[in-house]
Amino acid sequence: MTTRRTIDPVGALFGLGIPVLCAVGVVWLTSAWTPRLPSEIATHWSGTAADSFGSPMSTAWTMALLILLIGGGCCAIAALAQAQLMMRRYMLVIGLTVTFLMLAVQVATLASQLDVTDPADVRFPAWSLGVGTVTGAVVGWVGARLLRDGRPRTPATRRPDPSLPRGPAELPLVEQVGTGTGTTAVVALVVLVPVVLVCGALGSVWPILVAAPLLIVVLGLLRFTVTVDETGLSVRNLGADAVFYGIDEVVGAKVTRTRPFQDWGGWGMRVKGRGRYGLVTNTGPALVVTTESGQEFTVTTRRAQEMAGALNTLADRRDPD
Repeated sequence: MTTRRTIDPVGALFGLGIPVLCAVGVVWLTSAWTPRLPSEIATHWSGTAADSFGSPMSTAWTMALLILLIGGGCCAIAALAQAQLMMRRYMLVIGLTVTFLMLAVQVATLASQLDVTDPADVRFPAWSLGVGTVTGAVVGWVGARLLRDGRPRTPATRRPDPSLPRGPAELPLVEQVGTGTGTTAVVALVVLVPVVLVCGALGSVWPILVAAPLLIVVLGLLRFTVTVDETGLSVRNLGADAVFYGIDEVVGAKVTRTRPFQDWGGWGMRVKGRGRYGLVTNTGPALVVTTESGQEFTVTTRRAQEMAGALNTLADRRDPD
């Protein structure tokens, strides 16, 4: 049966509902606190000194608009059930991290100026950066794990072409693609060492609270597990299925040679035209899977020949309609 859902309710709740609630909350809270705030509040700091001021409500409306445009704009794609699942997950995490970062900064800035006579004496609440980033990343990942793939899944009506590779294979076939453990560790150290030094200089842990969630997301984009088994082809990332094509919808698997930047315009999860997706992490052999619905998925892997042969053999064994 073909999936026809176009809106993912969970994606709509997290990707649209939460940014709207945060934007409304900023305006409502500012209005409630206005009697206790100066006529003009500090809105920007250079170092520890406030250097820009504005009315509380105009600042609130500006922040609400930014939350909707930037945070909501990033994670709105999570509501589109038929968009690529991995893209929806990462945009939701990024969007909600930005949303809660702006929300936390705004709320902390207002709270620090309650019942204050001179807002120029107020120091920027830097801790709010860490709190907002961690909260947004956690809420975003919870929502990302709950998203469901709503793309069309049409059962195959034909066997793979006889010219495509076949071959017995001991299933499952599993390969880690992307950066290796050593490279991942180096990337993590390159980011974390300067952040730790900044923490020491400031005498605060908020920089690492900002950097750590973002680093986890970035590192998650660098490593994937590709598996071919009796159920089909799956790509897992950060403990969840990012891509899955069932054997009942596969109409063919072949081997090609691809180059990330020349052929796909970049590294990682890519889109090339309607219905053509790729997970390209190096130059070399790649598995290309085509489904009955017309989607084509390419993944670079040293085991492309084995995986293509296994998928075509499994597809040959399907019960005829």
